[in-house]
Amino acid sequence: MSRVCQLSDLADGAARRFEVDGLPVALVRIGDDVHAIHDVCSHAEVALSDGVVWCETRQIECIRHGSAFNLVTGVPDTLPATQPVPVYAVRIVDGGVEVDVASRANDRGGARGAAGDEGGAR
Repeated sequence: MSRVCQLSDLADGAARRFEVDGLPVALVRIGDDVHAIHDVCSHAEVALSDGVVWCETRQIECIRHGSAFNLVTGVPDTLPATQPVPVYAVRIVDGGVEVDVASRANDRGGARGAAGDEGGAR
């Protein structure tokens, strides 16, 4: 796990780009949950962090062609993208946001950390 920022650095309902261990990662805060998703669309080489966050459906929409990616699974829910993007485990420790890019959360079923969560991704 790499400490990336403070929870208070993330605006609710928005994405922000960070580099984590050399990888582009978009952190998305929805309430007390934080999602970490690879910050490159699988359809076009575009930063997902520049897109629109849909809080109700936990999606981020690519600004180039409108593909919406599920923040929990990384799977595109709309075309033209057909390939998922990696999502990463997140945890919040003492107000700090930590991300694990070494193992993909897609393989473990989630990438959310709740404020005050001392454990791994749930």
